[in-house]
Amino acid sequence: MNDYTKEELTEALRAVNSIISKCEKAQEKFLEGNSHHTLLRNRLKAMYISKSLIEDAIFKK
Repeated sequence: MNDYTKEELTEALRAVNSIISKCEKAQEKFLEGNSHHTLLRNRLKAMYISKSLIEDAIFKK
C-alpha cells in the first residue's frame, strides 16, 4: 500500500465523511428498491469501507 502522510489521510477522511453525509441525505429522497436508492446504498457501502480503512491507517501512524 502507498505511504500517505497523516495529513493526507485526515484530508481524505474529511472528504469521505462529506460524501457519506451527502449520499445519506440524497438516499432519503428515493424509495427503497428504486435504482437511485440502490446506487446510493452501494456507494455508501464503499464509502464506509473507505472510511474504515483510512481510520485504521491514521491510527497505525
